[in-house]
Amino acid sequence: MLEFLLRCQGESERYKDEWTALLEWMRAEFPDAAAPPVESDEEDEAGEAELMKRHIQEKIERDSDYVAKTLESVTSGPLTAQKLLALEQLTYFDHPQIDDTLKRWLKTEKLHPLQQFHILQTLKKRRASGVVEFHRGEELVKLEIEAVPVRFEEFPPSILTVPERVRLQTEINDPTVSLLAEELWEQFAMGAYGTAVYETMLDDDDRSIDIWAAALHQAMNDSLSGGDRSEREAVLEAYGITDELRFRFEQAYRHMHDFMKSTTPGGGD
Repeated sequence: MLEFLLRCQGESERYKDEWTALLEWMRAEFPDAAAPPVESDEEDEAGEAELMKRHIQEKIERDSDYVAKTLESVTSGPLTAQKLLALEQLTYFDHPQIDDTLKRWLKTEKLHPLQQFHILQTLKKRRASGVVEFHRGEELVKLEIEAVPVRFEEFPPSILTVPERVRLQTEINDPTVSLLAEELWEQFAMGAYGTAVYETMLDDDDRSIDIWAAALHQAMNDSLSGGDRSEREAVLEAYGITDELRFRFEQAYRHMHDFMKSTTPGGGD
């Protein structure tokens, strides 16, 4: 399963690092149990999916409660790398209970925005359809499952352009900021998906994109160095954030800051 997931495209690098570490540990602890590597063309997604379906079906045949156990493991406790693995497995289960369970989980439980988005992705991969409603904080979100991006590259152009703007500003003097900012922005876009904040991110005029790029850049500066006033002013100047745009920048930055706080252990609900 881990080898399969590491071949998939569009997953967060942070999760891939965790999966790689887990896979290396398993290989070291259980060398005799390791399956021979599967020869597969990375572009042959249909073949990989069929392979995984067969693997899952074998588990179900050996354990009639396997579907229920997997659902239980997914829907209990906070989001972890293991839960992402279990969600990925649900993509390949042919069982009528799964879609309804995931939709009910979204609607009735208080979940982290990233957890909500990964559930939506699982429903999309399972070819579920229709509108789902759930709360993100105090906001009621209504989404078409069919429209949910499975890969980051499927987000609208305005979303994809923001980290590119940051890269252009940082790739020479501080490329680390660019790499970390890209991952943070991907996570933020997933967490904001479907909300009123997300709607403001879809504005594709240059000023709006620069505002979000400056907010992302400043959020990374604060995370890495604590930030200071002169650094903040340099960021605003680099992205052309004039006094007229300052209020919108501060709003965008606050959303970024709140999201980062919520993903830090002990930093938020």
